[in-house]
Amino acid sequence: MTPRKLFHALAVAEAVTWTLLLLLGMFKKYVTETTELGVRVGGALHGFVFLGYCAATMLVAVDSRWPARRVVVGLASAFVPYRTIPFERSAERAGLLADVWRLRGERASGADEHLTAWALRRPVVAAVVVLVLLGAVFGGLFNLGPPTEWAS
Repeated sequence: MTPRKLFHALAVAEAVTWTLLLLLGMFKKYVTETTELGVRVGGALHGFVFLGYCAATMLVAVDSRWPARRVVVGLASAFVPYRTIPFERSAERAGLLADVWRLRGERASGADEHLTAWALRRPVVAAVVVLVLLGAVFGGLFNLGPPTEWAS
């Protein structure tokens, strides 16, 4: 999986899961008032993909040496519905999405690059670690309940 393909897949998945949550889940909950299942399932799926998109943004950003401003905008795009796809397109046009992982073969220079290089050179182990970490974060957020209920 190249940086370009990974980032594209997660940008699209983030938008698709947002659609599932918004159109199906919220429609059934608030318009037809038939079930909250769509919000629960769509929200959970969207939350997990959201966290995956953020992790992929950091991985690709470190590997491709994105400027800090681009990293912030990339992460912020996940908070705005459907913004991940236009951001991915702008990153593509700016030449920020490569066809190869730089740190698989190049020497890492800082702590962030060393961690990224380790992950890229051991993709299966790194994927398991990331999934466990995402699962832990997701589980903690799941226990808190929907974001709309955090203040109450």
